[in-house]
Amino acid sequence: MIKVGIVGGTGYTGVELLRLLAQHPEAELRAITSRKEAGMPVSDMYPSLRGRVALKFVEPAAAGLSSCDVVFFATPNGIAMREARALLDAGVKVIDLAADFRIKDVALWERWYGMQHACPDLIAEAVYGLPELNRDKIKGARLVANPGCYPTAAQLGFLPLVEAGLGDLTHLVADCKSGVSGAGRKAEVHTLFSEASDNFKAYAVSGHRHLPEIRQGLEIMAGKPVNLTFVPHLTPLIRGIHATLYVRLDGEVDLQSLYEKRFANEYFVDVLPAGAHPETRSVRGSNLCRIAVHRPQGGNVVVILSVIDNLTKGAAGQAVQNMNILFGFPENLGLQQIPLLP
Repeated sequence: MIKVGIVGGTGYTGVELLRLLAQHPEAELRAITSRKEAGMPVSDMYPSLRGRVALKFVEPAAAGLSSCDVVFFATPNGIAMREARALLDAGVKVIDLAADFRIKDVALWERWYGMQHACPDLIAEAVYGLPELNRDKIKGARLVANPGCYPTAAQLGFLPLVEAGLGDLTHLVADCKSGVSGAGRKAEVHTLFSEASDNFKAYAVSGHRHLPEIRQGLEIMAGKPVNLTFVPHLTPLIRGIHATLYVRLDGEVDLQSLYEKRFANEYFVDVLPAGAHPETRSVRGSNLCRIAVHRPQGGNVVVILSVIDNLTKGAAGQAVQNMNILFGFPENLGLQQIPLLP
């Protein structure tokens, strides 16, 4: 049994972590922090956890996080980078669900996130937590940078083709859609029901913070630079990511076989039969990524469809998957939930 702490447990990724960890047979929740809600029972804020999580939110200083085995940061960008070092020095493993340690180029990170990084030396040490790509590195890590939701869906979809060197890397396109929970729990006009319902729109076309993260991952897979166009969209869904990815084929290959073989031993990646069209509801509430690969009219453009739940495989579920790897548990332990339908 490992002792677990969560910093910032009041947001959507925080409650998703709580939902999953409360069902994990080897995890003991020790502390959940919130400066604003300190003293409030967790189940008062999230009645779904009544009878499953008996803890109250506590001030970070009173949480005793240094006595935990692992601490998750489910906080806004810029928090973990200021607090991770003390925990690492105390022998605690850290999994950051924000973006503080994802991008290796510090100057690039500072440009996209608009702040000075507090511990650039830890960026070099941090392991990017996409298990299907970095499993062996994650096993020996102290600090895991949990991937973003769009980057998870996009990178898993592109992975087999890019890794095999069969795609034209000068013109990759990721056309991605997200549910409104991806914007977090804070109150903002664009996520109000009257604004987001019955509506569909692109945003951040000139540049989204997940662009350098996706591009970095693809360049590591390819071993050379890539040119990526990434356009995110907001959809009237609560949960879900749908990534439609376009690659010009550079060589002949049995696409279905390529994808099935690459993910054959990946518990959380489901390659659907040829001609299938995965739906976001087929993964809702689960840690699964479902992928289908198409070659319309037998042409030279490959279309990959990749769907995940943005709060699970795109955030908290993948973080628990990384925790399992860090501590030598079966990778699917506590993560075998069947998707919710309808």
